[in-house]
Amino acid sequence: MDPVIELDGLEVRFGTRAILKKLKASLDGRAIGLLGPNGAGKSTLLNTLLGFHKPGAGTARVFGRDIRTQAREVRSLIGYMPENDAFIAGMSGVHFVRLMAELAGLPRADALERAHEAFFYVGLGEVRYRTLGTYSLGMKQSAKLAQAIAHGPKLLFLDEPTNGLDPPARARMIQLIQEIRDRGDLHLILSSHLLRDVEECCDQVLILKDGNIAAFCNLEEERRLNRRFLEIETRGEANGCFVEAMEKLGCETAAGAQGRIKLIMPDGLEVRRLYEIAAEQNVQIRRLHHKRDSLEDIFLKAMEATNGRL
Repeated sequence: MDPVIELDGLEVRFGTRAILKKLKASLDGRAIGLLGPNGAGKSTLLNTLLGFHKPGAGTARVFGRDIRTQAREVRSLIGYMPENDAFIAGMSGVHFVRLMAELAGLPRADALERAHEAFFYVGLGEVRYRTLGTYSLGMKQSAKLAQAIAHGPKLLFLDEPTNGLDPPARARMIQLIQEIRDRGDLHLILSSHLLRDVEECCDQVLILKDGNIAAFCNLEEERRLNRRFLEIETRGEANGCFVEAMEKLGCETAAGAQGRIKLIMPDGLEVRRLYEIAAEQNVQIRRLHHKRDSLEDIFLKAMEATNGRL
């Protein structure tokens, strides 16, 4: 089965400046987060996949279709919610979305039907006949999402979908994105400078830095691995013996000050066993919590890496 997106030595140059530098990765997640500081190449990557920029070297494939030789096919598979508004202000919302669905290849009658459905889906059914120029910022963002999904794409590009939204509107947009993800009938790429948006919606993350891939990781896998990483705070005279007993069970340990211990538990060892051994050693476990790298940790590590990868 073809990956959602395959980057095969993809390079894009603007004049003499390399914007994307021989990117190589295979992306197959249901929801992929695209992160990086300003100027990292996020929008350039999306626009290249859409056919707006021609690769200087290498290529990319979307569901196996090459962006160089099958650009029309590629575009028909993608729904695009741009960061910047591109509305026809005097047109009603539903007719704008119908037009966009027609441009994506749907017959006129089907496009109008799907436009109505998309507006109700994003919560704008009651205002679909109002002109777009009268919409609030939150309504405009929802209308952009409606036009991106109206033609039934297999892949959805969301470029800063919560940009400028107040907290209630942001929460509604995140809920919509999660619902689309969980339906299971399409994949999505969410490009954002907000780590929280990506963490709440995505199962994979691709981090760009200076046109290079700084990190690519599976967030679900990271979360599963980190469930074995514990930080505990103990009290008792036999703390050293407790650590020794943990190591005999296969734990990797690092003792800190004031009874603090970091440990990585091997597969098969349950947390309750720690409490049993602590009781045997006359040690109190006063606090225990699972440590996991947040997306912020992963992002900062990627920005600090000097070799372009974690």
